[in-house]
Amino acid sequence: MVLGELRVFQLGFSDPGRSFYSSGDKVSGSVQLEAAQPCRVTGLRITAAGCARVEYRGGKNHKSRSQEVEYLKYEEELRLEDFLLQPGKTYSWTFGFELPARLVSSYKGKFGYVRYYARAVLDRPSQHALQCEKEFEVEEPLDVNRPDLLAPAAASIQKKVTCMFIPDGQVSICAHIDRKGFCEGEDININAKFENTCSRIVVPKAAIIAKHSYLAHGHTKKLSAVRGNHIISGMCDMWQGKTVRVPKLKPSLLDCDIIKVEYALTVSPGREKLILELPLVIGTIPFGGVGSRTSSMSSQVGSMGSQAGSLSSWASFPSSPPSYSNIHRDLRVDGPRTPLLHDYDGGEDDDEGGLFMRAPELYYPPPPAYSEVRQPTPRFSLV
Repeated sequence: MVLGELRVFQLGFSDPGRSFYSSGDKVSGSVQLEAAQPCRVTGLRITAAGCARVEYRGGKNHKSRSQEVEYLKYEEELRLEDFLLQPGKTYSWTFGFELPARLVSSYKGKFGYVRYYARAVLDRPSQHALQCEKEFEVEEPLDVNRPDLLAPAAASIQKKVTCMFIPDGQVSICAHIDRKGFCEGEDININAKFENTCSRIVVPKAAIIAKHSYLAHGHTKKLSAVRGNHIISGMCDMWQGKTVRVPKLKPSLLDCDIIKVEYALTVSPGREKLILELPLVIGTIPFGGVGSRTSSMSSQVGSMGSQAGSLSSWASFPSSPPSYSNIHRDLRVDGPRTPLLHDYDGGEDDDEGGLFMRAPELYYPPPPAYSEVRQPTPRFSLV
């Protein structure tokens, strides 16, 4: 920053490549000064602040109102006592502070924000103070392996349909997901049943939506969606493991007092008045269930290998037929994938940058070859 007598007045962090900080982390940096001509300064103040702020219009006169909650406040002052900055020299002062235990992740929305920054204020005799500031991101860890987020979510809904005030059957939905917590890039497996007994054709749809709440205001935004086949009158459709992938999203914002960012999975038969919602929480620490199962399976394989010698002596005896449960077959389809819709009303030819769903085809392999050899029964005679 070039400001009159100063050629350089800037604030920077020690690790400029760091994308975010969390509670308990140390934020450090330095303030650099370089004078274009002799310049006297009397003090340097370094402050850091973080707050959530909501601005909205309300009441009969639509007056602008605001609400603010403070999460971080830090100040450090350096008294220079009429210090003279010489041109051609670079002056540097370092600073550092630790973030408190309870913070809220950074956020920027239509009616409010959660913002963190560090600011340097340079006092000069008989002149206005100069200042520069730099923002930094805060992202609080949110572990989706918490017991409450590993619990499944299920719901059902039905609605009677009328045509010209005459009853015309009903549409019903039952939907279930295995857990509530997900991270970016993970697939949400949807199991659902749609029944249509009205005379209209319905098209099952599912979407991830975000709900932004600002104290007294809120709005909903659709993020990604998937559609099913048309269901004519008197028919039903089943979704077994149809997936919608979680796109790149900001984590759920749940601990702020005046701003909330919540997510949900909506399932509907294409009629806006009949929407079923299943709660979602978008976290930062991904689901660890698959990794733990894989490691336990590896340990079992190792223990089985160590027992191979003792089991070889039993090979001459006939065994029972192999079970289908012992046959491992990957049922995920590697063939063409159907692109997800970015919105309910979006086009179906958008194949670039894609979110995808996979519709697994279940098939059963032929039974393994098996034959049983009957051992001859020994005959004994009495002498």
